[in-house]
Amino acid sequence: MDAVMNRLRYSDELSVRFKLLCKGQGEETAECRHLRAQIQTSPRVQQLLAERDETGRIPHHPYTKWVGAHWVLADLADIGYPPGDSALIPLREQVYHWLLGDTHQKGIKTINDRVRRCASQEGNALYSLLTLGLADARADELADRLIRWQWPDGGWNCDKNPAARHSSFMESLIPLRGLALHARITGSSQSQAAAERAAEIFLKRRLFRRQTDGAIIADDFVTLHYPCYWHYDILFGLKVMAEADFIHDERCQEALDLLHTKRLPDGGFPAEKVYYRVTDKEISGRSRVSWGGVSKAHMNEFVTADALYVLQAAGRLPDV
Repeated sequence: MDAVMNRLRYSDELSVRFKLLCKGQGEETAECRHLRAQIQTSPRVQQLLAERDETGRIPHHPYTKWVGAHWVLADLADIGYPPGDSALIPLREQVYHWLLGDTHQKGIKTINDRVRRCASQEGNALYSLLTLGLADARADELADRLIRWQWPDGGWNCDKNPAARHSSFMESLIPLRGLALHARITGSSQSQAAAERAAEIFLKRRLFRRQTDGAIIADDFVTLHYPCYWHYDILFGLKVMAEADFIHDERCQEALDLLHTKRLPDGGFPAEKVYYRVTDKEISGRSRVSWGGVSKAHMNEFVTADALYVLQAAGRLPDV
């Protein structure tokens, strides 16, 4: 494992180095601040932001996969972009205008006393804006809405089938991520309680198994990806459990064991599948950058950095 850590420590991917050296390390060091400054001007970030117009906005709907403002901010938040950059405010305003606008709100339905909402959208926005130092009182409103919309079992779902009574993994993990961070930054006991309730959705299913028969819920849940965007897999689930301080719950252990089985001979972890396509064509799911590609035989540095963060947080690795 030392060899792969050394490889990532000197990776050409600045964000990989940041994830390895800085994520979860408490007070930020001078080295981490220097890495953030380099990330801000890196070719990867410049590509992510390349479609901004003269107003600083990206001329697509904010949710356009994966090039709209919503997704660009989520990417920047995850790769160590420095907080407090006023140049990102136009993108923030695009996201607020979309999520808090009247048109969007009119589309939210309540069926059988459950708000049917793709809450990963508010959750991603909340997490991104807090992480990037762009949050204001409207971020508190996003948190409040998530709390009001929370289903009795602790999560969220946008399924409009009146018979749907269980929360969705995909629509519940990212709100959990956002609310846990909101609680940590603001001290909100309501956000903390909502995050704890949401965590139970995953923990009582050991992050990937059905409660009824113990079967794997979906093949994609036990397949490694980066980025996951709004999708779910065990690595993303464990990453959020680590961020939200639930990783030491014994119900994470089986997922951690399964993650260990994904290790390659060189100590790294692969991206077994991707949800993006690098292309200039105006198609849904396009990305302006590659995130290391997909291979079941070769290490993906982004996946590996996240896996090492999770394993370290769980006490399964020495400090890097």
